[in-house]
Amino acid sequence: MNRTTIITAAALTLVAAGLLFAGPLNPPAGPVTSTYKTLTEVEPRTAINLTNTPGDADSLFKITQPGSYYLTGNITGVVGKHGIEIAASGVTLDLMGFDLSGLAASLDGVSATIFNLTNITICNGSVRGWGDEGVDLGSNFADNSTVIDVRASGNAGSGITVGTGGMITGCSAAFNGGTGISTTSGGTITRCSAAGNTSNGIAAASGSTITGCSAYDNTANGISTGGGSTITGCAAYINTGNGIFAGGASTITGCLANRNSGNGIAVTTNCLVLANTCQANGNIGDGAGIHATGGDNRIESNNCADNDRGIDVDAAGNIIIKNTCSGNTSNWEIAVGNVCLVILATPIVAAISGDSGGLSPGSTNPNANFTY
Repeated sequence: MNRTTIITAAALTLVAAGLLFAGPLNPPAGPVTSTYKTLTEVEPRTAINLTNTPGDADSLFKITQPGSYYLTGNITGVVGKHGIEIAASGVTLDLMGFDLSGLAASLDGVSATIFNLTNITICNGSVRGWGDEGVDLGSNFADNSTVIDVRASGNAGSGITVGTGGMITGCSAAFNGGTGISTTSGGTITRCSAAGNTSNGIAAASGSTITGCSAYDNTANGISTGGGSTITGCAAYINTGNGIFAGGASTITGCLANRNSGNGIAVTTNCLVLANTCQANGNIGDGAGIHATGGDNRIESNNCADNDRGIDVDAAGNIIIKNTCSGNTSNWEIAVGNVCLVILATPIVAAISGDSGGLSPGSTNPNANFTY
């Protein structure tokens, strides 16, 4: 046996010895148990199916206990039934990206059917073509509920509704037979879109907040709220009614209202209308860029162009400052008894190139409104 062979054999012996003495030979005390997780531990939620959530006379599937539920496939509606009926508070329903497809004589896609349920969440899926509402958490006032990332289209009634204090986030509603997206009092609607619905695009009752939403080509108002509400950073385009309407003591700021048949923005009393753009409203109907029908409103730093009327204020007791109007059939229609200064700006007579040029628009008053 040569030297190389001896060294190799010795190394293999050492490796084998290491393997033989790598750990204890005796198992630990106690019964042998699995180290794997159970199915319940891996997926602690309840699947929607005929065993776990059997339906009844008016539903394909029915949730009767609090908990977390999920879909495992698409649902096709039948005559006279809801897709999924919720009859308990404290329910989270994950649609898992699946589609709930109804038909003309069906009921709601997802519906809370018991009065005054609370704490319901619906998320992540498509609800279309149902004979009534798409997702209905509002008719029976399922309060403090949430709808997230749901698409509702072609339903005979409204697209998505929630009760008092509800939240609707990241949803879209198109071509529904009622309001696209709505909440009752104290609701929040964020990053949603509503298009082609037969009533209001987006609607909320008093004390609500609507942020970063769009409303396009809806038959009534694009966005509508009750009093004491806030509408921020929204867009309303070619709606048949007003682009944006808000009840008393509301704030509308940083919004765009364009080519709506009624007013671009309409308010009643005690509102702040700040830094909005209102263009070409009323041109196929009758409307102003901004229309205030009552008193105690502050209308400030808005630009209104190419509307029937730029800024239209019907009652006394308002302040109208720092706004600009141009190209409207009538730029200003301001009733007596308001605080308002309008200056006709003088255009420059020569182009500006370089570091200076031009002229004052006609006033150094920081609160003046300008026609240009």
